[in-house]
Amino acid sequence: MARATPDAQGRSVRLLRIGEQVRHALAEVIGRGDLRDEMIARSLVSVSEVRMSPDLRHATVFIKALANNDDQAIVKALAGHAKFLRGEVARRLATKYTPDLRFRVDESFEASARIEAVLKRPAIARDLIPPEPKPAPLADEHDDAD
Repeated sequence: MARATPDAQGRSVRLLRIGEQVRHALAEVIGRGDLRDEMIARSLVSVSEVRMSPDLRHATVFIKALANNDDQAIVKALAGHAKFLRGEVARRLATKYTPDLRFRVDESFEASARIEAVLKRPAIARDLIPPEPKPAPLADEHDDAD
């Protein structure tokens, strides 16, 4: 049997595809408000990434609460509903195993904000501005007459 081609991080395309399917299923369930949880209902929760284990039995779900700054409380609330969410994922996926769901806070938003802040510093921004192109020399009209 041929092995799937890995991406830059070494994950197979199959793992990425199934992770994306799990992400879409979770985003749909959470977005529709199927969970009976006040904490989740008050927050706008983004499911930014799902990383599958190589055996497809575990999924690490990275979330970010956009309307609430208490990400850890949202993670705890989602972990409390993990069995229900796993059942909903099972209904939407056609895989042999339904992965156990582990929820984590997605810290990539903060990392990108820190990078953005560094790039906006005047000393750094000055170096990022491309130099103005030098105008091309004008051709002398007398050279064309020969």
